[in-house]
Formats: sequence, C-alpha cells, structure tokens
Amino acid sequence: MANFPKDFLWGAASSAFQIEGGWNADGKGMTVADYNSFKRSDKQADSKVASDFYHHWKEDISLMKEMGMKIYRFSISWARIIPDGDGEINQKGIEFYNNVIDELLKNDIIPFITLYHFDLPYALVEKYNGWENRKCAYAFEKYAKVCFEAFGNRVKWWQVHNEQNLMIRVDERMNINESDPWKADKIRAQMDYHMFLAHALAVNACHEMVKDGKIGPAVSSTCTYPLTNKPEDVWAAKMNDWFKTNYCLDMHYYGEYPGYYMRYLRERNIVPVMYSEDSELLKSAKIDFIAVNYYRTLCASYLPTDENHPIGMRVYRGNEVDFDQYGYCRDEKNSNLEASEYGAQIDPMGLRIVLNEYYSRYHLPLIITENGLGTPDILTEDGKVHDDYRIDYIREHLKAMSLAIEDGVELMGYCPWSVVDLLSSHQGFRKRYGFVYINREDMDLKDLKRIKKDSFYWYSNVIKTNGEEL
Repeated sequence: MANFPKDFLWGAASSAFQIEGGWNADGKGMTVADYNSFKRSDKQADSKVASDFYHHWKEDISLMKEMGMKIYRFSISWARIIPDGDGEINQKGIEFYNNVIDELLKNDIIPFITLYHFDLPYALVEKYNGWENRKCAYAFEKYAKVCFEAFGNRVKWWQVHNEQNLMIRVDERMNINESDPWKADKIRAQMDYHMFLAHALAVNACHEMVKDGKIGPAVSSTCTYPLTNKPEDVWAAKMNDWFKTNYCLDMHYYGEYPGYYMRYLRERNIVPVMYSEDSELLKSAKIDFIAVNYYRTLCASYLPTDENHPIGMRVYRGNEVDFDQYGYCRDEKNSNLEASEYGAQIDPMGLRIVLNEYYSRYHLPLIITENGLGTPDILTEDGKVHDDYRIDYIREHLKAMSLAIEDGVELMGYCPWSVVDLLSSHQGFRKRYGFVYINREDMDLKDLKRIKKDSFYWYSNVIKTNGEEL
C-alpha cells in the first residue's frame, strides 16, 4: 500500500508556449520559443495555436476540477506581461492570468506559477542577445515584481526558471548561434551566471512582496549510473550528475559555484564576468523548496583526454542536451533499461534515488513538477484513448515516490507532465503526454475537442484515494 501524506498536493503541469496558443493575441510579444517553433512550422505544429488554452481555459480548468487536482503548475509568458521584455506592462496579459488564477481558486485548485519556461521575449535577444547581457537579469527582476504585485495576493507558490540546468545546454533555447565550441561555451557560461543572478533577485523580491510566499527552482534531475564498477567509471557517473544538475542546485542553495565547477570554468578559460557585489546577493537568496522534473536516468564511463581534446572540452550530442566531457565523462546506453519511443530510458528506481539524494543533500521540501510518458496516442473510432502504457508508467513512478517518502524524504506533491496534450518542441503533436487528448494534428486543427483518456479516470481515482490503490 502506498504511503502519501494526507495533505499531499496531487496535480499536473504545463507551460505557456506549449499550451496557450494566442501567441500574439491582445498585445503579447514574440518569444524565443515562438521564433524557434516558426522555423519548423513546415514540418510540425508551432506555438500559434498549440492546445488553445488561451480560448479554452475555463473548460480545461473544469476538467482539472473533475479529475480532482489540488494544484496546477503552469507558467506565465513573460512576453504576455511585458511584450518587449523590459518596457510597458500589457494589462490584457495581466487580465488573462487574473482570470485563470481566479478560476483555479474558484475550483479549489492551488495555482503554482513558473515565471520562466523556455520563452524569453525575443525583443531581449534583439536588444541584449538575451541572457548574455547583465541587463537581462534586471529585466527579469522587473517582470517578476510585476507578477508578484499583480498575483501575489492569491498565488503563494512560485518557481523562478524551469530547468535552467537543462535550458542552458540547448543553444536554440538560449539563442546561441556560435559555431566555435569554445566561444559558444563561453557565452553559455555567462548566460548561466546571469540567470543565477536573476533567480536570486526574484527569490528576494518574492519574499519581500508576497506574504507567506514560497519560491524555489525547478531542475531537470540527473541520476547517472557507472557503465562498470571501475573506479574511473564510478567517478565519471558522479561528475555527470554534478556537471548537469548538482552545480546548479549548489548555486541556488549556497550562492556560489562548487569547487569542481570553478575548476572546469578555469580549465576552459570561460569564467564569466562576476561583480564583487554579486556574492552577497547570491548568498542572500534563500530558496524554500526544490522542484524536481524527472523523466530518465543516464549511464556514463570515463572519457580520457587526448592531444585533440583537452581536459574539460565538451562535445554535445545531437539532442543538444547530453554531452561528453573530456577528462570527466562520456554518455553511455544502459542495457538494463527499456526506453520510450523517443529514447528516454524508463527507470522508476532512479526517481527514488534522486529524491533521496536531493533531500539528504539540502534538507528542503521537494515537489515533482514534471514526470510523464510522451507517446503518439491513438484516438479510436469510438472516440476513446486507451493509454494503459501511461498508467503503468505513472503507477510505477508513484510507487517509487511512496518508497522515498518511507525513506524519510519530505515530498509535498506530484504534478506530472502534462494536464492535457500540448506542443512538444521537436515532435509537435505526435508526442503526447496529457491525461486529456486534444483533437488536433500538426497540420490540421480539427475541432480541438478535449477527450478524456483512460489515464484521466485512473489518475482521478489515485487522487481520490490519496494513492492507496496503486
């Protein structure tokens, strides 16, 4: 029998550019996510309509209520609030999110807001090359304060950046267009640092402006197994976790880069410009919880240097997420795990490991804000979606969560990805995660009808029984 606290926050998640549509409605500005989606619009759906939450929000929130959700983790589009990133406030954008928040509360659903989920206002790219310029951090602070002022009387749960540690590795999401790997990584390091500054500024502003406000980061979690029991491979696995996730959590928690990460920055000669007064700011920003996004585990072996590959040099894989790092680690395939159709190795045990690792390291409450199975769901002739594979996936991960709670982890809630089908950045609507099917295809909007999948009814019962009937 599963063991979840009585006040456990059962919910689901989404992000603005993947669900809202209305990409330029009522004064919204273009984002980096919009710009990138338009480049692929001859092959797949773009962000112009997405799941059309912008026009279906009442219906969708009604479905959330029917499913029994207690919390909804979603993001606000910065460019809907401040279209050019740091100029005039768009009151129509404020009005839209006010309506969504009020409707959630009316249905006894806690709004849990992410301020930034991969969708930087494109105007800031044109002005500053985005996060490469320190001014972007202060533009973000202004935006965050607008949100805290407008919504903080009703919204008490906040995330700053979604998956900064993963986002920074994807050139497209950061608008890095440098072919020289060293120059690209130098830009990347500076952008990463400025995002940490923005994070600290937002955390402090939240605590100053939102009574009883709670705020923290959402990280793309990493659990890496060694390819063999060779000491070098064991070390490589640890370094893979440290370089992809732990350095980021350490900066959020302690306010400074860990030693191994500073060594790497010096090895590559890519130490970012840091002002002396930044140290006090970074250390003053105390996070209240850690949000964990979990989909997969990794495997690594030691990768020695050679005459063409000096220590610390990174080689990014085709997906721009995973990298090999000379003198540290090389990504490997774990032959002991099955993978989803899109390559993510399925590993519920890894979630238990991650939750224990982060709780023992930081002793902060945890909440899962993404976890799910992306597949090309089939709508049957009788208008149903039988997604037993998704039910099996979530059930096994819930069991792992229950065991982590028994291990002593303070786990507050679970917001799987995603509440309804939404736009996948690189697979459009072929890759579906939702409990609710959106009746559209990449090149055919159809009627955008909302159709409850088998997993909708199953998860509703999980919530109703507080996970006792897994």
